Amino acid sequence: MSHLDYAAAGDLLERYARARSTWDGDGFVDLHTPDAEWRVDPFLPALVGHNALRANLLAASEFEEAVELTFERHWVVPPTILAAWHASYVHRTSRARVRIVGFATFEIADDGRIRTGRFWYNRQENPAG
Repeated sequence: MSHLDYAAAGDLLERYARARSTWDGDGFVDLHTPDAEWRVDPFLPALVGHNALRANLLAASEFEEAVELTFERHWVVPPTILAAWHASYVHRTSRARVRIVGFATFEIADDGRIRTGRFWYNRQENPAG
């Protein structure tokens, strides 16, 4: 993105949250470069490329419903977006409400798409009922 500013970053994060929450696989991978790298756990190998990102989204759709994802606040230091976020969903099998709070960094390519995403989070699961 030749000009990554606060407003452009906010728009990207809004499109990201919408695609992730609605299981829009095409929209989700379109936000990323073809060789995008995702690190959801520093101790596990990165997810790399559109196929891996789409597979991860598909796997999540099998056990998550009523997904809500909100980026609470973000900061921009080009080419990086820093973002505090929270999410929740209902586990399809157990019906437990899962709440997640976290922080993410996104490295943005010159074309405005996400090249690298790194995520840190805490998760709480409340049993159904």
